[in-house]
Amino acid sequence: MNTRKMKIGFVGLGIMGSRMAANLLKEGHELVVYNRSIDKAQLLVDQGASVAKNVKDLATQVDLVFTMLSTPTVVRKTAAELLPNLRPDSWWVDCSTVNPSFSREMAQLSKTHGVNFIDAPVAGSKAPAENGELLFLAGGLEKNLKPISPYLDSMGKKTIFLNEIGNGANMKMLINLMLAQSMATFSEAIALGKGMGLHQELLLNIMTATPVVSPVMGLLKDRLVAENFDVNFPLKWIHKDILLALETAEEVGVPMPSLNQTEILYRDALDKDLGELDFSAIYKSLVI
Repeated sequence: MNTRKMKIGFVGLGIMGSRMAANLLKEGHELVVYNRSIDKAQLLVDQGASVAKNVKDLATQVDLVFTMLSTPTVVRKTAAELLPNLRPDSWWVDCSTVNPSFSREMAQLSKTHGVNFIDAPVAGSKAPAENGELLFLAGGLEKNLKPISPYLDSMGKKTIFLNEIGNGANMKMLINLMLAQSMATFSEAIALGKGMGLHQELLLNIMTATPVVSPVMGLLKDRLVAENFDVNFPLKWIHKDILLALETAEEVGVPMPSLNQTEILYRDALDKDLGELDFSAIYKSLVI
């Protein structure tokens, strides 16, 4: 199977998945898609994809399936329909942001069905997904993942191979907890600056020009000035990622006192009905 072009399935057509799937189509790959809200598949159908009636139907048609789903619970439910119906020696690549222990659990479950599993979450949001510029964090050895590398290349600019199952999830968790904390810390600094009488736009211009501020804040500056929180990465999902990081920290016995406080800040933002906005809406919660 690995010597021929694979037929691909894609489950999960949200902000990221729909754009990733579109890039597979642009590269000429045969694609079957499924999403719980089937209307999200229509644009991909217009570009040449076929739609499965359910996950089982998709699994019986493909050699390689990508999942880009919201939570470990949703991934687990999908796996229950997916794995028994995939052909032996087929591939399941989970791009969802989940905790590492969960990825290792899915790897073991996949093995019992004769399916090759890899955790390959991505670094990047809506625009990189649309432009095929994602960074894949793959929990495996490059030599072992050659059969699926061309398909990752269709959706991303680079794949980092991280030797062992679960390491992709490990790295994605670290990236997202840093993103969450950087955004919250930056927002608190701006709030304090305003409290001291400095103008908000002046603060944004100067702070983003300093080396102590995360580069992503510079990318977000114009959006923050305009108070534009249109969603690229929903706040509710970065809060979910914080909770997964805290769960993992407890599993490995590493205290995370600042992350615990950050979780409270994002939970407060959820209580203000900001969960469906971009994660940068923590700025709205703390500053505006």
